[in-house]
Amino acid sequence: MKEVYFDSVQKYNDYYGFETLHPLVSVVRMDKPYVQEEMTMRCGLYMIFLKENKGCKLSYGRTKYDFDEMTVTSFEPGQVIHVEQNSNIVPKWTGLIFHPDFLARTSLGKHISRYEFFSYTSSEALHLSAAEVEIFRGVLGMIQQELNHAIDKHTRELIVSNIELLLNYCLRFYDRQFITREEINHSVVQKFEQLLKEYIQTSAEKKGLPTVAYFADKCNLSTGYFGELVKTETGRTAKDFISSRILSAAKEYLSSDLMTVTQISARLGFEYPQHFVRFFKRYTGMTPSEFKKVS
Repeated sequence: MKEVYFDSVQKYNDYYGFETLHPLVSVVRMDKPYVQEEMTMRCGLYMIFLKENKGCKLSYGRTKYDFDEMTVTSFEPGQVIHVEQNSNIVPKWTGLIFHPDFLARTSLGKHISRYEFFSYTSSEALHLSAAEVEIFRGVLGMIQQELNHAIDKHTRELIVSNIELLLNYCLRFYDRQFITREEINHSVVQKFEQLLKEYIQTSAEKKGLPTVAYFADKCNLSTGYFGELVKTETGRTAKDFISSRILSAAKEYLSSDLMTVTQISARLGFEYPQHFVRFFKRYTGMTPSEFKKVS
């Protein structure tokens, strides 16, 4: 299996036969047959693609996903992607690729981490409506227009502004997807609740306090996507949700009067009893011992 490393826009464009109009950013369009071996792609660029058919299978993270028509998937430097071509279909996709250096000393460069969808796994692709596809293509069209224009002192600022516009639209589209996939999201939260209950009851004492990353992994989701899903569905962050369940369990143990505060602390996964005391007081305004007396 072939391995490639795209650490420059030029190298990516040369591989697929695209023209390079700017050394650090490119809008690319694939709609013709090409010889594509199964390969592992190491990414040194930011990439965001609109896949218009099922021309290939991609996998990153643990999930292999044959994308539906009109889905958006994105990658960031450091990711490794497995690409498997569908030989029966001519691939059609449009994309934007840009080097991290293009964002140097820009506001977008300082805040690129807010676009957490770059780290979402393949099963968390963004599915666009027809209207959203037009918006996506429209912004790419404005970037392409700037790339076709002779480079001047305004070029970089205008392109960066449009990249940021595209990413902000993707944030909006993901928010819409979290809402329209309510039934799927609800089942994930139900699974999260059950897993959390079981963890507190049977695993916390040995494994320590439960983490958001642990449950995201159990639900086969990236931490960022899982966190956004839980917040959309419950109105609380996943971390707050976990804390509330730990607090409920703590109150139940304290009310039973069968264990000491130290034993309860260990049962819930706290490394030291004083950490449990601080946690409990932060949420209730009293220490576990004071709660025991009044419960």
